[in-house]
Amino acid sequence: MAEFIVECESLDEEARENLQNALSGEAVSDMPLVVELLFVSEEEIRSLNARERGVDRVTDVLSFPAMELSPGEAISSEEHGECVEFIGEEGAPSGRMLLGSVVICEKRAAEQAEEYGHSLAREIGYLAVHGVLHCLGYDHEAAEERAAMRREEENVMAKLGLGRGV
Repeated sequence: MAEFIVECESLDEEARENLQNALSGEAVSDMPLVVELLFVSEEEIRSLNARERGVDRVTDVLSFPAMELSPGEAISSEEHGECVEFIGEEGAPSGRMLLGSVVICEKRAAEQAEEYGHSLAREIGYLAVHGVLHCLGYDHEAAEERAAMRREEENVMAKLGLGRGV
């Protein structure tokens, strides 16, 4: 089981710890996995979406995986050495591996929370989980992929105490 480390200046310590704990069990890795979580404006996410995906519009969440994975694939620092973080003057391994970055548009999240009739905390939690699962190789293009991703999303959201209706 992999330990997750969520780096996010916008979330308080309790929220970060809850997300980290809820994600545990979603991957197997020989090092803790670092996820960078960023909150941006509509302009910033639109620009990122246009530059990275060729889609010039505002979206709710974008994921930038640091490595190419398949759902359920064990993550080895030997195989993904380019993602191992290094620290200090000697460049010693930090004992952590970058899984990727998840970028959330706060305004879009607030609009969707209102539209779907649930809390902003649930919407942001869902978008963060959705983004992390993309970094773990999950996708939702095909019906079978979508069903597998949805199961994992619901599992993590239940651990967060943010199931449907919250």
